[in-house]
Amino acid sequence: MSSGEKKEYWRWKESCWVDETKDWRAAKIITAGIDVGSVSSQAVVCVDGELYGFNSMRTGNNSPDSATNALAGVLEVSGMKLEDITYVIGTGYGRVNVPFAHKAITEIACHARGANYMGGNTVRTILDMGGQDCKAIHCDEKGKVTNFLMNDKCAAGTGRGMEVIADLMQIPIAELGPRSFDVDEEPEAVSSTCVVFAKSEALGLLKSGYSKNKVIAAYCQAMAERVVSLIERIGVENDFFITGGIAKNVGVVKRIEKLLGTKAVDTKLDSQIAGALGAALFGHTLMLKQGASATKAA
Repeated sequence: MSSGEKKEYWRWKESCWVDETKDWRAAKIITAGIDVGSVSSQAVVCVDGELYGFNSMRTGNNSPDSATNALAGVLEVSGMKLEDITYVIGTGYGRVNVPFAHKAITEIACHARGANYMGGNTVRTILDMGGQDCKAIHCDEKGKVTNFLMNDKCAAGTGRGMEVIADLMQIPIAELGPRSFDVDEEPEAVSSTCVVFAKSEALGLLKSGYSKNKVIAAYCQAMAERVVSLIERIGVENDFFITGGIAKNVGVVKRIEKLLGTKAVDTKLDSQIAGALGAALFGHTLMLKQGASATKAA
């Protein structure tokens, strides 16, 4: 990085992965889910109803390009082509602008289905902490949504709000969670419910003598309290699962768990792919139903 180039502390790690133990060429049904969100976009490919690969990256200037670029990452690594995919479902804010999608399904339904796969069929309460909103979701043992609440009035309890704080503190976003615990005592949460005012409040705390770690802790606590109030309105039923990018922030997650008095289900999979994964799984189910209908008609 040149001396005149501004460091992007908000930039989180993009990732692309495929399961090399699976042979997609031998699959009967290949489906893809494309989740185009306000901040990040994910593409997930499933082979015969099992996760095969994914790509998670920053959302670009428009939804069609973001969808295309997200899927291109998986295609390039796997050697697969778009025409090899049987069915594609779009989800997220840009779900109706995925140019190669056969169908669009809401992100609420897709996150519930994805969480059911990632966390197991005992998952009943899901917290989706996205780039610009938060959702509390109840689902049944099949991952079908039974109830949900959404808060999209402000970015202060979302991934975008955390990006703003990372830039303000000039600390890489991946370090915020761990550093929020490196304090002598837990501070009070920032009081502002708007990310703009929270930023001003954070600057005021720094000027008053707060360390950067203490400000981060105060902001993580504020995020936790804000989303917990949403979850408590819908009620918590175990098992509890968190999706979205903020699920990777231990500073927020541990404080949510403490406030709720329950542990979130741990998963080895990337929490950001839940929506796209659910979309790909819906595609597989639709293909099975179409096959069953065709067989019955024959």
